[in-house]
Amino acid sequence: MGAGGRKRLLEIRGLSRFFGGLTALDGIDMILPRGSVYSLIGPNGAGKTTFFNCVTGLIPPSQGEILFKGASLKGLPPFRITRRGIARTFQNIRLFGGMSALENVMVSGHSRFAYGLLSALGFTRSAQKKENELAEGSLALLRFVGLENQRHQWARELSYGDQRRLEIARALATAPELLLLDEPAAGMNPKESENLMGLIGEIRKMGITLLLIEHDMKVVMGVSDRIIVLDHGTKIAEGSPGEIRKNPKVIEAYLGSGAV
Repeated sequence: MGAGGRKRLLEIRGLSRFFGGLTALDGIDMILPRGSVYSLIGPNGAGKTTFFNCVTGLIPPSQGEILFKGASLKGLPPFRITRRGIARTFQNIRLFGGMSALENVMVSGHSRFAYGLLSALGFTRSAQKKENELAEGSLALLRFVGLENQRHQWARELSYGDQRRLEIARALATAPELLLLDEPAAGMNPKESENLMGLIGEIRKMGITLLLIEHDMKVVMGVSDRIIVLDHGTKIAEGSPGEIRKNPKVIEAYLGSGAV
């Protein structure tokens, strides 16, 4: 693989998804370089979450290819895609409400540990060591997202903004190379959104590539290297924040004349 290929962490070729007579995605192409932050924007119903669901194996594409580090993800179940190095959060928060913040992160981190059945049942010294390492790593992630002091609090008792941060910590516990964030700023106040932008920058410094779905244009314009715009399942534009802000098609379909 050449240098250009090594830089292509995720490559999408002609991705389409049909639901009966409805075309949710229509021939989407995208190249996501390593170390970048891209955003996927568009009106409700544009196909953004369907795109995420195809990449993470929740639904199969009807047509097209999804390549991660040059290898096809076709037919892989979500847990195998996670083990390949792709993690995500969801538009609707999916935390374990009756578990603590720390336990939520540890559950996610278990995907990286391959306990044998006998080790798990007998809780051997090796399994205990891994569990201790997992607890320490999970606490470090909570510290990273600013939730160390809430580590023993039940997830359902956290504020909405803190629940969003906990979802990000839980996704990071799988040690991803690519992190997909589905509307991470949804429901956040301006201060929380500003803090989120800083957190995205820190995640990038860890060497993790990010792809966001987001409606908060301040966040999108503030963190993105490039922005891809979908409308009715079709990619209508791709460019830098400055280019997207001035694109007539994007203004007409989504932003509006005074949106950003």
